[in-house]
Amino acid sequence: MGGCAGSRRRRLSDSEGEETVPEPRPPLLDHQGAHWKNAVGFWWTQAQRPSPTTAHHDLTATLSLRLPRVLVSGICAAGSFVLVAFSHSVGTSLCGVVLASISSGLGEVTFLSLTAFYPRAVISWWSSGTGGAGLLGALSYLGLTQAGLSPQQTLLSMLGIPALLLASYFLLLTSPEAQDPGGEEEAESSARQPLIRTEAPESKPGSSSSLSLRERWTVFKGLLWYIVPLVVVYFAEYFINQGLFELLFFRNTSLSHAQQYRWYQMLYQAGVFASRSSLRCCHIRFTWALALLQCLNLAFLLADVWFGFLPSIYFVFLIILYEGLLGGAAYVNTFHNIALETSDEHREFAMAATCISDTLGISLSGLLALPLHDFLCQLS
Repeated sequence: MGGCAGSRRRRLSDSEGEETVPEPRPPLLDHQGAHWKNAVGFWWTQAQRPSPTTAHHDLTATLSLRLPRVLVSGICAAGSFVLVAFSHSVGTSLCGVVLASISSGLGEVTFLSLTAFYPRAVISWWSSGTGGAGLLGALSYLGLTQAGLSPQQTLLSMLGIPALLLASYFLLLTSPEAQDPGGEEEAESSARQPLIRTEAPESKPGSSSSLSLRERWTVFKGLLWYIVPLVVVYFAEYFINQGLFELLFFRNTSLSHAQQYRWYQMLYQAGVFASRSSLRCCHIRFTWALALLQCLNLAFLLADVWFGFLPSIYFVFLIILYEGLLGGAAYVNTFHNIALETSDEHREFAMAATCISDTLGISLSGLLALPLHDFLCQLS
């Protein structure tokens, strides 16, 4: 394994030019400062800041293409808050939801693919940030409405969030450079079987735009081992969230129907945040097991909606927290595994392509969960 890692370092060094004199290393303090700036930056924005001082022109050009996407993502997020806050019709509210989805989807596919330009450790911070966003959103809405603010006032108070995202993008993240993971990460990566077997020397991140359609298709087929279980996980959990949450209503509690729903959302997001932040202490390679457990979760809660056998809302609280833990673990471990098992040349494309998993799972669950929800409502 050490020989493979050593040869990879030699190939990377040889490709950078004819000079044999190594560049001086930055002081350790500066390196640690950059590490923490990047970690916090990825936590806040799941993004990075392109810089004209990056050593390689092709990398700079690739990153510069992301700036308009980040701006559009922030504008759509702010627009969604405003539209929903001042909405007086279902159509306007749905337009706000669409803007929020555009912001989320565009941000995810842009920011996650950019983790290929940084050490693999940032995936843990990025994933934790996505979980933190859901938890902070649910907690803030629950807390502010419980404190007496109207939904409109609560939504308008969130308008500072897109501004914070853009500020973190421009002010926190350092310029990406060629990375050598080293240490434990490199050992774990060398022990894995690559998703795509190739004898060609690895290239640096940022070259995925030069991949041919055939190469992209080959990479995508290799990714199916991780894409399919993540689609199943998201299908099951959003089937629960979109189709069953509102029907899991208990009358033997002081919480109103709306309050019960908000608590479900908050506990789900808490589970997601905890598991998406767990990568440093727990790695799961076989994500199929998580998909199976999430499907069992769906079957159990669907049976309770139909037969009503759970005696207390607190049992549902625990199950929903567990649902979030499974979903978050599947998400972070999927992308962590892909980062370890793809070459530098393929990593950016692999990260972006796998982003279809959650979108596809959520869309399929919506197509089935909403009609089922209406059917169950008619029965009751």
